[in-house]
Amino acid sequence: MNGYRGRFAPSPTGPLHFGSLLAAVASYCEARTHGGGWLVRMEDLDVTRSVPGAADEILRTLERLGFAWEGEVMVQSRRSVAYAEALEQLQALGRVYPCACSRKEIADSSLNFDGERVYPGTCRVGLAPGREARALRLRVGDEVIGFEDAVQGPVRHDLARAIGDFVLRRADGLIAYQLAVVTDDAAQGITDVVRGADLLGSTSRQILLQRLLGVATPGYAHVPVALNAAGEKLSKQTLAPAIDAARGAASLVRALRFLGQPAPEALRRSSPGEVWSWAFAHWDLAGVPRQRSMEVPV
Repeated sequence: MNGYRGRFAPSPTGPLHFGSLLAAVASYCEARTHGGGWLVRMEDLDVTRSVPGAADEILRTLERLGFAWEGEVMVQSRRSVAYAEALEQLQALGRVYPCACSRKEIADSSLNFDGERVYPGTCRVGLAPGREARALRLRVGDEVIGFEDAVQGPVRHDLARAIGDFVLRRADGLIAYQLAVVTDDAAQGITDVVRGADLLGSTSRQILLQRLLGVATPGYAHVPVALNAAGEKLSKQTLAPAIDAARGAASLVRALRFLGQPAPEALRRSSPGEVWSWAFAHWDLAGVPRQRSMEVPV
């Protein structure tokens, strides 16, 4: 294997569905066609959303679909020490401050490109008298983060205007996704991240954290997010059906075709192994539609 290392990082909020399968297929094909490694990470940091047994079910489905990953599966809920060390490193730089604001208190803040609230900096100069810290935020400077996404093209974010100071440790004490994923990607030596375009807006925050922590920045490719007929992202909340592993070849062909790869319809009646043989021989990231979302054909 060469130096390429990709990964798939599902959240165990339910069984594997088509939306998550797209990220798995795209990242797996990119890794294998580059002669590199592919790892799996279980992003179960938010215990309030994790469903008991879902992680094992996702892994079983991946195995039945013919996915093969390197080494042990990394599990975020077991990595609190690593996250604490990363947070301490940022605190030592003087870029972290306590925040007392609740979601309700910043509900009237402006919205950014992803519909997120841009933090107005209320606690930047210190907590108001009588207020107690709820979360820890990263002080964003005048950084303008630009990168070339292998699918979506050039991306450029003025962090102060587009995002504002963002949370590193939540009010419930959990490390926020942005810091956890940067810490994990560095620990696993990930060189290339292929994932859904719903996370495109997170990338500039992650690149800033990578620079502050002194770790490498991977290459990025964000594939279109799958939408249902109502225009909603496929997820547990929108009742996305679980992948039927018994019809694995058909599911893989459907995912490849959604991703712009002309997999023959006849492969639907084959085995997952035959689908992967075709996919590894024909995969072309340039064929993935340069869209952030698309409706799944019926």
